[in-house]
Amino acid sequence: MKVLVTGCAGLIGSHLCDYIVETYPDVTVVGVDNLSGGFKESVHPKVLFLELDLTKKDDQIKIKEQFPFDYVFHCAAWAACGMSGFVRQFNYTQNMLSTAFLISSSIEFNVKRFIFTSSMCVYGSENKTPYTEDMIPVPEDPYSISKYACEMDLKAAYKQHGLEYCIIRPHNVFGPKVNYVDPYRNVLAIWMNNILNTDEKAITIYGDGEQRRAFTYISNILPCLWNAAVNASAKNQIINVGGIIENSINECAQMVKQISETDDYKPQITYLEKRYEIKDAWCGYEKSIELLDYKEEVSVYDGMVKMWDWLKTQPKRPKKYFTSYELDKNIYSYWKLKN
Repeated sequence: MKVLVTGCAGLIGSHLCDYIVETYPDVTVVGVDNLSGGFKESVHPKVLFLELDLTKKDDQIKIKEQFPFDYVFHCAAWAACGMSGFVRQFNYTQNMLSTAFLISSSIEFNVKRFIFTSSMCVYGSENKTPYTEDMIPVPEDPYSISKYACEMDLKAAYKQHGLEYCIIRPHNVFGPKVNYVDPYRNVLAIWMNNILNTDEKAITIYGDGEQRRAFTYISNILPCLWNAAVNASAKNQIINVGGIIENSINECAQMVKQISETDDYKPQITYLEKRYEIKDAWCGYEKSIELLDYKEEVSVYDGMVKMWDWLKTQPKRPKKYFTSYELDKNIYSYWKLKN
């Protein structure tokens, strides 16, 4: 068996590669990543790693040379809901055009099933929590719109060409190998990285901190991703995958503070201006248990401890800010470009 994992240097993709290589050693894993949001050292040495960009024509030719695959796990994405409204063209290019290329290639080479990591964000605030898979998505920002568009394209590809799919909607996944230098996403990693650099405003919260999310430690979801490919019951399904306990951002901040503070450094919590986001967002998990055998084996707190211990071993890297925006009107003060 041969599989393709895109985004293989990122959080979900790299751990998925590890899981497949270590659990199913007879499976050949090919990984693709442009290293814009991941680290090369995160890629398992037994993965055939291609440092290529899914949006570039020349690189697409090289990727197609690796087909056919039995399964495609499309984990690559540029994921930052809040920032996406200021970089629309970049967002749609990275998320939609790359997916369109992979879907067409999967149809051409008779891939058995296409597993797409979408996002809980597609539900939008018009739906009430907990989000369930039978709800009609109402995405509210360009990132969420791009994810939902890819979901719709997969449904069209099945109707016209018979390409099986499974759409996974993970939410607030965290753990080692996270991109800790991205200032726009991965809030737990942002806080911890700031603390390690003794930033005076280490733990920053947008708004009042009463937003509620269900955070998910990475190892909990890995068997689900594999089962999404091989379980007959997962064919053409949309399945939420993630945490079963929701916490407020304030509660998460207190956990990070407790894990990281020392006698010499006690991180402070700072509240900044509210940004455009859904206040409460978490999902129903029953379908993932039924179809993918989801298990919450690592709690949010224990997962934070694991990520903190990993981050302490990592080199210091500069934060990767945008050097320009497509639109800077109404940009938040904390994301304004520094001249």
